[in-house]
Amino acid sequence: MTQRILTLAGDGVGPEIMAEAEKVLAALAADHGLALETRQGLIGGAAIDATGVPLPEETLAAAREADAVLLSAIGGPKWENIERHLRPERGLLAIRAGLQAFANLRPAMIYPELVASSSLRPELVSGLDIMIVRELTGGIYFGEPRGIEVRGGARTGFNTMVYSETEIARIGRVAFEVAGKRQGRLVSVDKANVMEVSELWRGVMTDLAAEYPDVELSHMYVDNAAMQLVREPKQFDVIVTGNLFGDILSDLASMLSGSIGMLPSASLNEAGRGLYEPVHGSAPDIAGENKVNPLAMILSLAMMLRYSLDRAALADRIETAVRRVLADGLRTADIHTPDTRQVSTSDMGDAVVAALRD
Repeated sequence: MTQRILTLAGDGVGPEIMAEAEKVLAALAADHGLALETRQGLIGGAAIDATGVPLPEETLAAAREADAVLLSAIGGPKWENIERHLRPERGLLAIRAGLQAFANLRPAMIYPELVASSSLRPELVSGLDIMIVRELTGGIYFGEPRGIEVRGGARTGFNTMVYSETEIARIGRVAFEVAGKRQGRLVSVDKANVMEVSELWRGVMTDLAAEYPDVELSHMYVDNAAMQLVREPKQFDVIVTGNLFGDILSDLASMLSGSIGMLPSASLNEAGRGLYEPVHGSAPDIAGENKVNPLAMILSLAMMLRYSLDRAALADRIETAVRRVLADGLRTADIHTPDTRQVSTSDMGDAVVAALRD
């Protein structure tokens, strides 16, 4: 059966890293008989320039029809001063909501060859393998009311953090299932000591634990979780948290790996269809220079094959190929050290394809 993929190259370095992921996908299709139908779409700044909006209806319709969406990166200083509802980031929020992609899976792991690149001591990160499960379509990013208005003669900004027990239970079940397939340890992160929405969050997670007796549930306040991720990161297996806290903690955890350019993510809906993207941004300062690290994009492709296209064996092949090129000493500028060989974006993509075929 032909599987449909929508690719969204986006802005900045996005087209460069998408090109490398497409190389890998083409090699897999040619060598393993994958029946794929690939379509390209616009999102973010590129969509604003072409259509005036960050998420054209055509793109959203194509995303809903696809079996999976592969997105690179969006945004940049060019669009920082336009109206807020038209900025590139609104397109990303809108496509997540439009796909009902509520569960964001963000691994934070380190390859043995990159331990020295981490900002933490090797003994703290060697063997690190964390999965952060972030609720993606609720919370303060989507809550109403929101806005900026004049109160008492002064401009006042306000946002609303809101979660229903249904939303909490939905993401909680995803996290318990993920933990059950790993080490069986789940930490739920909240701020229940000062926020009613977190008090509800903690209560729902505690109730859910009875359905998953093989998973050990614990709770942690978000400020302590941030500290513990730096102090002793390997104590964690799976972390589940809301949209705002997950946004912050997953970026923090990404730097434990040596480079944010190494980490993929998956955003899934209840049907298992999803949006796959690297966790890094569009890096407009190096766009067009053929120096950005494409490995997070390529590893996002691997997650797509595993979670939405039911091709786990091919996902394993990609991940093995990435390990192979790192073991061979190839590095892009962000992870280059004196004892390794620095290569370009396109060279790294070519090396992964060669390792796949070796």
